[in-house]
Amino acid sequence: SPLVTPVQSGMDDSKPLKVRLTFSVILVGVSLLFAAVVTDHWAVLSPKVEEYNATCEAAHFGLWRLCTKRIFMQEQGPKEKGCGPISLPGEHNCSYFKHFTPGQSSEIFEVTTQKEYSISAAAIAIFSVGFAIIGTICVLLSFRKKRDYLLKPASMFYTFAGLCIIISVEVMRQSVKRMIDSEETVWIEYSYSWSFACACASFVLLFICGIALLLIALPRFPQNPWETCMDAEPEH
Repeated sequence: SPLVTPVQSGMDDSKPLKVRLTFSVILVGVSLLFAAVVTDHWAVLSPKVEEYNATCEAAHFGLWRLCTKRIFMQEQGPKEKGCGPISLPGEHNCSYFKHFTPGQSSEIFEVTTQKEYSISAAAIAIFSVGFAIIGTICVLLSFRKKRDYLLKPASMFYTFAGLCIIISVEVMRQSVKRMIDSEETVWIEYSYSWSFACACASFVLLFICGIALLLIALPRFPQNPWETCMDAEPEH
């Protein structure tokens, strides 16, 4: 049918471009995901400063490590009560969490509930990375020999990766809240840092682009009732 074929051809020609553009944004989300998982700036904790012109110890941590920093504090403003900011110079020390590397010390996470939160957040983040890797492999394979059917599972993997990382973010947020509320810790001030922001941004990109990739991969429905009849093969 000469009236319908040009329209369908135009639609088919634009599909690879849409896939490549969506995949480019997804790669940004995957990069942010990897950055969030491997870095140690999810949250920053600081104790109350009792005296000035002395050192205090602030901490920042991620999914795997806790880093402490001894900062020399001078007089602060009326709104500032904690130790820091963490960007000030000082003696820096990082150690992996005790439950990941036996023999390492990590007093802040020795409480059973904190250990469970930490292990859960790390495990869910690993699932997110795994889904993102599998989705990327599917998309790369779909570029060869017109294997468009691989785009659908790839989109689902990216969506799952986004959901997993936002669950990990929420688990980490609850962990920080428990530490601040607990009487067993000295931390009174907290803030979320750039690794936390990378995780949130990766969720937005992976989840939205995963759904967009699924919509692109779905076959185009006929816009007019007669397109299906006109495209049908003639009977012999």
